[in-house]
Amino acid sequence: MTDRRGVIAKRAEDLLPDVPYVRGWMHARRAAGALAEQLTALGLDSDFPGLTADVNVRGDGLVRLGTIRPEAAALVAELVATGLAEKARAEARPQAPTDAACKEPSTV
Repeated sequence: MTDRRGVIAKRAEDLLPDVPYVRGWMHARRAAGALAEQLTALGLDSDFPGLTADVNVRGDGLVRLGTIRPEAAALVAELVATGLAEKARAEARPQAPTDAACKEPSTV
C-alpha cells in the first residue's frame, strides 16, 4: 500500500540502478537535522532516539521518528497546534504599510 506521495512505499534495502537514493536521503537528512535541533532546544531530544533519515524504494527521502512515548507525541501535537494558531493570528493581523507605499508620488 502506497499513498499518493509514496511515503508508505517500502524502505530501500536493495538499491537499484538509476534511482536517486542519495538525493532523497540527503533531503531527509537535512530535515531530520532541523527537527533534531528544535527538539534539542526544547529538551525533547532524548524522547526521539529513533529520529533518522531514510529513503524509500523510489528514492524519496523519509524522516523516521521511531517509537516515542505517548507524552512526547502529545507534546509535539500541542506544539504544532500552538504554531498553527500563531501563524493564523499573524496572517489575520493587518499588515503595516511599507515605506514605499507611504511615499507621496514625486512630481518631475
